[in-house]
Amino acid sequence: MSRNVLLLLVCGASLLPAASSPERTVTFAEQIAPIIFTQCAGCHHPGEAAPFNLTSYDDVKKRGVLIAAVTKSRYMPPWHAAAGFGEFKDERRLTDEQIALIGQWVKDGMPQGDAAKTPALPHFVEGWHLGKPDLIVTMPKAFSLPAKGPDIYRNFVVPLNLTEDKWVRAVEFHPGTRSVVHHTLFAYDASGTLRKRDGADGQPGFPGMDGGRSPRSGSLGGWALGATPVPLADGLAFPLPKGADLVLQEHFHLTGKPETEQSTIGIYFADKAPERRLMGIQVPAIFGVGAHLDIPAGENAFTIHDSFVVPVDVKAWAMSAHAHYLGKDMKAVATRPDGTQVPLLWIPDWDFAWQDRYPYKQPFVLPKGTRIDVTLVYDNSSNNPHQPSNPPKRVWWGEGSFDEMGSMTLQVTAVRKEDERVLGLALRAAGGKALMAAAGDGTLRRIRQGPQ
Repeated sequence: MSRNVLLLLVCGASLLPAASSPERTVTFAEQIAPIIFTQCAGCHHPGEAAPFNLTSYDDVKKRGVLIAAVTKSRYMPPWHAAAGFGEFKDERRLTDEQIALIGQWVKDGMPQGDAAKTPALPHFVEGWHLGKPDLIVTMPKAFSLPAKGPDIYRNFVVPLNLTEDKWVRAVEFHPGTRSVVHHTLFAYDASGTLRKRDGADGQPGFPGMDGGRSPRSGSLGGWALGATPVPLADGLAFPLPKGADLVLQEHFHLTGKPETEQSTIGIYFADKAPERRLMGIQVPAIFGVGAHLDIPAGENAFTIHDSFVVPVDVKAWAMSAHAHYLGKDMKAVATRPDGTQVPLLWIPDWDFAWQDRYPYKQPFVLPKGTRIDVTLVYDNSSNNPHQPSNPPKRVWWGEGSFDEMGSMTLQVTAVRKEDERVLGLALRAAGGKALMAAAGDGTLRRIRQGPQ
């Protein structure tokens, strides 16, 4: 062997990643437990809805092959925002090195190592994570769930009996039966119309995926598996008008035995009204009601585009997305007046079961004239793993579980207080335009007529 070849081999060996070095043994105690305990055990511990625990060496070894597979594919931990397309707080994403360590550990037979070196489990808080809430309410009646069947979406109206306007900085959700509740969206209804629908079919709540949608409603955030309640940034709060009801849209995943659910909610109020009103720039407006959603059976890349031009300087705080089972790929990009582009959010593998809110690490300003472009892609083929119909059938816009809709929402505040009215008028105009389009293409008529 020549000296040059020997030198090349030595240098190459020194560049190998530590996880693949034959001199290094990957053990549960020293390398794997720190990953699992911090990134997985938050959902996978007693009392949470995850189907098994990952709080000990034996727990993790039993599921080691599965863990290696789902982390390598990035199916777990659940985080659907594409890497490098926007920077967000509290990302649930493993590094390439962490994934490689898990794979190497499983390949080597999952050795425990020195048990004394295993880190302590994180302290999983019982009670209220954010301290005692300012207002605690519980669903008036428990909802009974069957043992088996498809997932259930149900909306529950909870009276708050507020005698004055309030501002909400955080909502903490406590499911009564954690194993059956997959996620919940919070909203308020100040019109009283949703209260009339609650219990109309003889059971608490009312069915569907349109909870909180009324002439006087608004979002208060949401909760999903593994989520930890986090207050809005300082100076921000959601409005909660006096007399408004709280509306919970809950997604239930049946467990194989009859269950009942009676959720409890803690609400934290801000000391004063925020200096700026938090607004949502939703593109397309009203969840795409006017976007001509008419998806043929078998179509695997039905695509819609829409834009909104910001009429004033705004500060961007967070981004979210919404669609039903046929959603596939969702992308939002902002283009400033000087032509520079800002990636807002890209979800290349939409999953209705995981509707996260993505707060930015550092809020940023988008100047007047910035165009927000959104592209939504739907898959109505039999290859869609979330396809609810077999065989696939034609799908229109609608509020039912097996209808479709879609939008992406950028949460912003106006940089200048005096510009809030201008921004609000522009958003209402976009909503009006969407409703006119929906009336013109028959969407509103189909909604009134009900399921086809």
